Amino acid sequence: MIMAEIPPPKKGSLWRTVKAVAWGFFGVRKNSDYQEDIAKLTPLHIVAVGLVAAVLFVVGLILLVKFVVAP
Repeated sequence: MIMAEIPPPKKGSLWRTVKAVAWGFFGVRKNSDYQEDIAKLTPLHIVAVGLVAAVLFVVGLILLVKFVVAP
């Protein structure tokens, strides 16, 4: 009887997820770090942190533009 191996649970931290998303926004990532992120981070956490980062980025750009064009 062959028993299927149960994969270990993913143990990613919030900080690791934020770093992975930040590198994704920047567009540069070592393949070894990328593979480690895939093994440890959950897609739901990555999407959630990515959405928050995108909103913060847009709000930051809006505030920067308002500051630059303010009289």
